[in-house]
Amino acid sequence: MNRIVLKLGAIMMSLILAVLLPLGFVADRILTQFHYNQIQEEIQELSQKYANSITSLNDEEILNMYKNLAYFMNKEIYITDASGKVIASTDIQTDSLSIEEFKQLSEGSPVQKEIEDRATNDSYLVSGYPIMFSDTFQGSFFVLAPVEDAHAPVHKIRDLLFLSAVGAFFLGLGITFFLARRMSNPLLEMEKATREIAKGNLDIRVNTLTNDELGSLSSAINDLAVETNRYRTNRRELFANISHELRTPISYINGYSNVIKNDLFETEEEKQYYLTIIEDETERVMRLINDLFDLAKMEEGKVALQLEAIDLVEVIENAVLKVDLEVVKKGLTLVTEIDRDIPFIKADGNRLNQIFINLLMNAIRYTEKGTIQIKLWCNKNNVYITIEDTGIGIPKEELPFIFERFHRVEKSRSRDLGGTGLGLAIVKNLVEIQQGTISVRSELNKGTKFTLSFPEAE
Repeated sequence: MNRIVLKLGAIMMSLILAVLLPLGFVADRILTQFHYNQIQEEIQELSQKYANSITSLNDEEILNMYKNLAYFMNKEIYITDASGKVIASTDIQTDSLSIEEFKQLSEGSPVQKEIEDRATNDSYLVSGYPIMFSDTFQGSFFVLAPVEDAHAPVHKIRDLLFLSAVGAFFLGLGITFFLARRMSNPLLEMEKATREIAKGNLDIRVNTLTNDELGSLSSAINDLAVETNRYRTNRRELFANISHELRTPISYINGYSNVIKNDLFETEEEKQYYLTIIEDETERVMRLINDLFDLAKMEEGKVALQLEAIDLVEVIENAVLKVDLEVVKKGLTLVTEIDRDIPFIKADGNRLNQIFINLLMNAIRYTEKGTIQIKLWCNKNNVYITIEDTGIGIPKEELPFIFERFHRVEKSRSRDLGGTGLGLAIVKNLVEIQQGTISVRSELNKGTKFTLSFPEAE
């Protein structure tokens, strides 16, 4: 039997015992006291009735009558005279009244006590009541009941309580270990699944899907396997894409540098053309390296920001100016709707410029014809920016993942159009560390719209 079953079983049984033992003790005390009180009330009532009904302490027949009556009542009695001396009794042997008891009875008050028979050493509960003739103390009448009469039913009840406790214990033990096994089996399955995930088997799934905390944990483990598998797949594709992205420009740089080095060009214009290609491919490599460097810093939380009051109008106009040549090359139309009465925001100007250029270049890359539109406005202490295109759009099933590191929409299409799948992950991180938000809405073959918001500077 596995240890978790034993631990859970021990804990639950300890709780059961912690409830049963005090409960049994309290019940025993209550029942014992109840029987003692019941017997005391009974003998007190009898002693009062007998004391009030006796007519003579000198008539032997009357005394014998009371002894016979006590026999039939299964009680013991003894009677004392006005001096406290025992003048009649059943088979009980007891001492005369003490001074305190005599005084109490002579004043008309009853006496309650417990005595021991000198002959048998049996214990008795005793109730004595004064015998009064014409308001004069004549003696006392005592009724006795064996303590064993109080103990006998209590012992029976204790036995029943003990048997009930034992039955409850073993019933609880069975239920506890049944429940513990029911709980531990899913945990053992989850342990096995997590070990398989640690070994790299990301196709394993946990089957325990109940509507409780264990079900939530199972779902979390399954989600972990799915996300880890997606991460591993995207990372593998990222390395393949990086290799592809690096191989092409390096091949160009190597080939055209050899052409220039070996004077294999015919004219100065041809040489300048080759140098321009080398420069462009070098910049392409640098952009890729910078993206990887930014991503590494973001994963370590080491992105340094120069926060200051920023005019978004100026930043957006600067970004538009930088991408304008690419817009013209593709024959697109770039439309801006900028509210110039915009409050400043607290942000890093260079990082904001990186965000907008990245989003604009994405829009240009994935738009073959039509319009790219930028809007800027303010509402309720927040500044909003939208960048919308009429490009090829993003499939609905891909939208939840486009901001993930290494994720690329339709891998073959992305490779044809360029990019490594790092840009939007970098954008999202840069937006969020500047207290902003970013969301996306897209429809396949109709276009994509990114919406950003930043709080006003205080």
